[in-house]
Amino acid sequence: MFELVHVMQSQEQLNYHVQDSCAKNLELSQWVEDVTKQLIYDLPETENELIGNFQGGGALLEEEERPRKAARRSSDEEGPVFLHNRDRVLICKESDEPCLNLLTLLLECAVAISVDNLGDAHRLLLELTQMASPYGASCAERVVAYFAKAMLSRVINSWIGVCTPLINIKAIHSAFQVYNNVSPFVKFAHFTSNQAILEAFHRHERVHIVDLDIMQGLQWPALFHILATRAEGPPHLRMTGLGASMDLLVETGKQLSIFARRLGMHFEFYPLDTKCGDIVDFSVLQIRRGETLAVHWLQHSLYDATGPDWKTMRLLTSLGPRVFTLVEQDIAHGGSFLDRFVTSLHYYSTLFDSLGAFLPGDDPGRHQAEHCLLHREINNVLAIGGPARSGEDKCRHWRSELLRSGFMQIPMSTNSMAQAHLILNMFPPAHGYNLVQGDGTLRLGWKDTSLYTASAWTSTNNPFR
Repeated sequence: MFELVHVMQSQEQLNYHVQDSCAKNLELSQWVEDVTKQLIYDLPETENELIGNFQGGGALLEEEERPRKAARRSSDEEGPVFLHNRDRVLICKESDEPCLNLLTLLLECAVAISVDNLGDAHRLLLELTQMASPYGASCAERVVAYFAKAMLSRVINSWIGVCTPLINIKAIHSAFQVYNNVSPFVKFAHFTSNQAILEAFHRHERVHIVDLDIMQGLQWPALFHILATRAEGPPHLRMTGLGASMDLLVETGKQLSIFARRLGMHFEFYPLDTKCGDIVDFSVLQIRRGETLAVHWLQHSLYDATGPDWKTMRLLTSLGPRVFTLVEQDIAHGGSFLDRFVTSLHYYSTLFDSLGAFLPGDDPGRHQAEHCLLHREINNVLAIGGPARSGEDKCRHWRSELLRSGFMQIPMSTNSMAQAHLILNMFPPAHGYNLVQGDGTLRLGWKDTSLYTASAWTSTNNPFR
């Protein structure tokens, strides 16, 4: 039976933190943050120590030898709070004891996977998949169900070899459009980036946009409309859209061309069914001298849209755009499995909370967004991602990489901030969303958790100004 001393200690503190969080009436995402912070506090300092202890490389202390947690302190006392009674029954905010059991089992399973104890992980996951449903009434049950599925995929892949899941691009695009309607995050990415591009194109007559993952092109009609009505007249606009399906790219180009024609704007579209990291001959991007170039990248974890990060950076450096708009998910994709588990559990719990505040549990749009988008991202982060499995390191801080590669940040303007505020006003639980402007960026989150960061950059070696 899977048994680690630090896991037993974590369970003791899980009980306390659940009770404490419930008393404060915290949401799932805040509760998860408290619990995972305590999990990190309890883990050995290094992964080698963790593996060594589990595999017999170090002596495990018997439970009786472990220091017991002290009684709960008053709110005035400082320092870590400990617990000496691990057997009491506690209540979770969203449901009751089952909620605690689900998340405790999930954390145990994550630790088992982190030390390659796949047998116990598989046993725990089979139990979890019977207990949690993606159609559950609580956010906690839904989150656990999707995380359990992702971790089960990882265990199976570890047994049979790493495999790449099939990608249904049409289903993803359809769900992305639904997500755009039920959540402000996509609109935030689109409108803040559009504003930065609009300002970079001011008084420029020939402009070119390269979208590194254009999908259905939902972002661009709003920008087309503003460009077509600007005081100096509409520009000559050319666009290169990258994606995974030529058929879908052609359809996207057709729809954008029809819209541009209605506005009386000259428009050319070039579909490119490849990843930007796979491009060797940059002439396929159809960029011409004399054009003002903008490159846009909305990052996500739905599939690998760009290829290796270092190749994407090589492309950006070679193009030297006047403006590069970047929208990042505030979640780390690198590090160990346990690192990614902890950060992604908090991140996606927050996203589930935000959807749950806006839509009822049986809403079909909510389920489509959760199942086709969030579940797929969770699976890619946990089951597919990680440098040990892909062989490629991810950029943890794109802004630092851009600065090192000859880019200079363009502060997001007050107009971008105003656009973001207008977007938030479109959604009923506007009080839950948090918009922060700082360090030249705009961050949108739910409650106290930042989820997306928008920034704009310009190349200091810019041939397309």
